[in-house]
Amino acid sequence: MRYAWIERHRNAYPVGLMCESLGVSKSGWYAARRRAPSRRAVENARLVTRMQSLQRRHRGRYGRRRMHRVLRDEAGRINEKRVGRLMRQHGLQSRLRRRFRVVTTDSRHAYPVAPNVLARDFEASAPDRKWLVDLTYVATDEGWLYLALVLDLFSRKFVGWAMSERIDEDLALQALVMALEWRRPTG
Repeated sequence: MRYAWIERHRNAYPVGLMCESLGVSKSGWYAARRRAPSRRAVENARLVTRMQSLQRRHRGRYGRRRMHRVLRDEAGRINEKRVGRLMRQHGLQSRLRRRFRVVTTDSRHAYPVAPNVLARDFEASAPDRKWLVDLTYVATDEGWLYLALVLDLFSRKFVGWAMSERIDEDLALQALVMALEWRRPTG
């Protein structure tokens, strides 16, 4: 530890002064420099090389836990904290993947905008007077599932719905047709 500190700072301070201050012999420091690197240092260098190749291959997505799992399977016993320390020392932090967001609203269009007939009045005096329609999406194992729902504001119940693999006007119309056939509103 002391020899490593002296090595890092040998351009800034005289070696003799640092050895004297840290209580080590100057000849001991020079002998340590000539010695071959420790087995641990060689193993760490090999691990860092493997970590760098994994990070390149997986576009920087591997964090400490996943990296530890892969290295443990390849090299046998290895401590997760050691993997984390080596990753930190060599700048191998994982990059977080941005969450995929489905766009359900396109406000930049040339079509006329429907008037706001509710004017934020969400109270209904009777059933089938005010309905709301909303589109949403759900992630599934097979991809995105788009869902259109029709809500009756009086009963706060869904009166129509439709599901599709695509988000288009047909989806909302199917939900509205279902609500109209099921409830058959008058007036």
